Amino acid sequence: MKQSDILIIGAGPGGYETAIKARELGKTVTLIERDELGGTCLNRGCIPTKTLCRSAEVAMTIKDAAEFGINSCDCTIDFPNIMMRKERVVAELREGVSMLLKGVEIVKGEASFRTPAEVEVDGETYTAPEIIIATGSVPSSLNIPGKELALTSDDILSTDSLPNSLAIIGGGVIGMEFASIFAAMGVAVTVIEYCKEILPPFDGEIAKRLRMSLKRRGINIITGAEVISISPGISVNYSVKGKEKSLEAEKVLMAVGRKPLIPAGLENLGVEISRGAVVVDDCMKVKFKENLKPDDVTLYAIGDVNGRCMLAHAATMHGEVALGCRSLTDVIPSAVFTIPECAMVGLTEEQCTEMGKNVKIGRSTFRANGKAMAMGETDGLVKVIVDADSDKLLGCHICGAHAADLVQEIATAMSSGLKSDTIADAIHSHPTLSEIVKAAVPK
Repeated sequence: MKQSDILIIGAGPGGYETAIKARELGKTVTLIERDELGGTCLNRGCIPTKTLCRSAEVAMTIKDAAEFGINSCDCTIDFPNIMMRKERVVAELREGVSMLLKGVEIVKGEASFRTPAEVEVDGETYTAPEIIIATGSVPSSLNIPGKELALTSDDILSTDSLPNSLAIIGGGVIGMEFASIFAAMGVAVTVIEYCKEILPPFDGEIAKRLRMSLKRRGINIITGAEVISISPGISVNYSVKGKEKSLEAEKVLMAVGRKPLIPAGLENLGVEISRGAVVVDDCMKVKFKENLKPDDVTLYAIGDVNGRCMLAHAATMHGEVALGCRSLTDVIPSAVFTIPECAMVGLTEEQCTEMGKNVKIGRSTFRANGKAMAMGETDGLVKVIVDADSDKLLGCHICGAHAADLVQEIATAMSSGLKSDTIADAIHSHPTLSEIVKAAVPK
C-alpha cells in the first residue's frame, strides 16, 4: 500500500492546481488521472473550444475586412488545419501542466474506492489521511429515442470535417459557443432550446441581446421547444407551442449540460448524493449518511463532482478551500465565448426581483464608446446592478467584445466588498472598452 499526505483523484484544473498548491505547502501528493493531464477543461472543453473560437473570430474579421478598408481578402476555411492548431495548443499546455507538477507523484489509471481511506488503481492500493475527489463531469444526454445518433461535445471536438448543417439541442453555454463557432465557418446552424430564452442562468436582457445578435448572423434559434426524438437521416423531432415539428441536419449535437462523474465505489461508502452530485459542506468536506462518517480519513469533493458551480476556476477555488488556504465565495464570474461574448458575475435582475431587493440598474452601450466604434464592435451592452440602500455592487452583466475580460473589474470589486463609487470614481484609460463599465455604474 502506497501512502502520501494528500491523495487527489482527477487532474483537471481543480485537481492539478490543488496538487501544485499542496506540494508548495510541503505535502507529499499523489495525483491519479485515468486520461490526460488537464482533464476535460484542457483536453475536451475550455481550451480547445477557445482555440476554435479564435479561428471563428479570424474568419469573421477577414470576411468583414472591406469595412476596414482592406480589400481582396479571400477567406477559405481549412478545417483540418484549424483542428491541428487546436491540438498543438492543447499539447503545449498539457506539457506545461506536467512541468508544474514536478514533485507530485502522478498515477495513470482508473481510481476505485475500496474503503473511504483506500483507493485502488490497477491492483495497487493508495491511501492518505486526506483524499480529494476532483473527477469532474461528463456530457449529459436527453433520454429520448435516437439519442445515440447525436454527437457529444467530446465528439464534435474530434471531428475532421465541417458538416453542411448542424442542429444543436440545448441553448446553454456549450450549445451557444458551438453555434457561434460553426456558423462563422459557414455551417447552417439551428439551436433548439427547451427554456423560453437561451442561456438560462444569465440575465434575461443579456441573453436576449445575444440571441438577436446571433440571429442576425444567420443562426436559427428555436426557444420553448421540447426535443422528442432523433431519427436516422438526421431528423430532430420536437414540439413547440403544442405543435410537433422536425428539422433535418447533417449532424446533431447534444449540448444539454454536464453531469458529475462519481468515482467507482464511492456511492457504496455511505456518502450523501444529491441530484447526481457528491454533497459537501462549505469546507468541501464530503457529507456522509448518519453514523457512517469514517474516522481514519477526511474526504473532500471539489469542482464539477460536487455540483455547486461547474466552472474550471470554481474547481480551483474549491481546492484552495479544501487545503484551508481560503474561504468559500459565491462571487464567481462566468463567460460565454460566443461572438459577441457574454459574461456575468453576481445576481441577475430577475433574481433581485425575486428576492425583493431595492436596486439601481445602470446600462451603457458599446455603440457610445470610442474604442468599440474604432474596433467595429458596436453591438454590446454593459449592465450593472447596485443595492439602492447600501450602494453595494450586486451584479454585472455584459454582452459585447471582450466581455469575459471586462467583467473581472466588477468581480474584483465585489470580492473586496467595495461599493459602486469605487468603479465610478476610478480613472479609466481612454479610449478603452473599460470606460463602458464605468459609464454603466448607476448614479
